[in-house]
Amino acid sequence: MQTEPYVAYCGPAPVPENLWLTWNFDPFLLGAMAAGLATWWAYGRKDRAGRNCLGSGYGLIFVAFISPLCALSVALFSARVAHHVILIAAIAPLLAIAFPWRKGSSLPLSALVILHAAVVWIWHAPDPYAFALSSHAAYWLMQATLFGSAWLLWREVFSPKKPIGTVVMALLATIMQMGFLGALLVFAPNPLFAPHYFTTEAFGLNPLEDQQLAGLLMWVPAFVPYAGVALYKFAMLMSPERPWAERR
Repeated sequence: MQTEPYVAYCGPAPVPENLWLTWNFDPFLLGAMAAGLATWWAYGRKDRAGRNCLGSGYGLIFVAFISPLCALSVALFSARVAHHVILIAAIAPLLAIAFPWRKGSSLPLSALVILHAAVVWIWHAPDPYAFALSSHAAYWLMQATLFGSAWLLWREVFSPKKPIGTVVMALLATIMQMGFLGALLVFAPNPLFAPHYFTTEAFGLNPLEDQQLAGLLMWVPAFVPYAGVALYKFAMLMSPERPWAERR
């Protein structure tokens, strides 16, 4: 029997039989989404790309926070990591395009790489992770810092004023640190995350297998968005139509 006082935001850990009944229509979440739409209407990018990225980002917010994936992340650490990958590697870049870089607001890219890496590593360490599930406030602190640091990083990645070579190196550094964290989770000899010690068996996994799957998700699928943008930027850097002086 579970003895730790975990307070799951998305409700109790589901079992496969009731998973598709576990939708989350939290008024706080819906209000925050409405406030985001109002902010975009006032300050966001209104062209086709901006509208499409906003719609796609909100669709993924629905998947991450409203669909049964939210409840599944209470049962499985691998689902929690999938949730975080969607948040930082898909929702954050889409909303960074929908809410673009504005004149005078540029930040040092190297500092943002370090900040985002620190946030990711802290929340995927056992004790901070358990703390994040100890109350709803702690849960939203985890989500806000993961998304906020990722959004700031992606905003600068897409900034037209950032040298392309610097952007490519920042993306590669992010890929490396997330891959290293994923590898540590895959090869750890014991399960590390107490909130999931007693919640995985209904889904046919023991806690260590669940943790290894989480590591693979962080190691491989999370690689794709960063690598895709890095390759696109590198192709721009090497374009013969681009003056040599601009290949920075």
